[in-house]
Amino acid sequence: MIYIVLNGGAILAATLAGLVLGTIWQVLADRRQISAPGWAGSLAFAFVAEAWLCAILAGALILAPPKGSVWTMTIGSAVVIWLGFVVPSLAASYRMRALPGRAALVDCGYWLVVMLAQAVVLRLIGLVPPPV
Repeated sequence: MIYIVLNGGAILAATLAGLVLGTIWQVLADRRQISAPGWAGSLAFAFVAEAWLCAILAGALILAPPKGSVWTMTIGSAVVIWLGFVVPSLAASYRMRALPGRAALVDCGYWLVVMLAQAVVLRLIGLVPPPV
């Protein structure tokens, strides 16, 4: 996992981009006020979760085979991770807790926006593969 250290700056920048766009998504989708109680704690928790997911995405981008264009692999990797891990996890969790479908859609959309933003930023900055 040395690649996380080698790409710390890119991962941090991508995490912040995802956090900003994800926050805008949540505010627009839920029509919540940023000053709502608990917002700072929610942002801190989201930062940690997004940073970890961004590190995983960075690893996937480093390992992605050059089968298509760079941008096809970049966007495709984000969508595959989102569709393969995020959506089923949220769907199962929301279903088991009997939460409304709209909430699941909003949160799935949030994570798609975050992951796409992170993938684009990681690709624009560039990633350093671990030493062989």
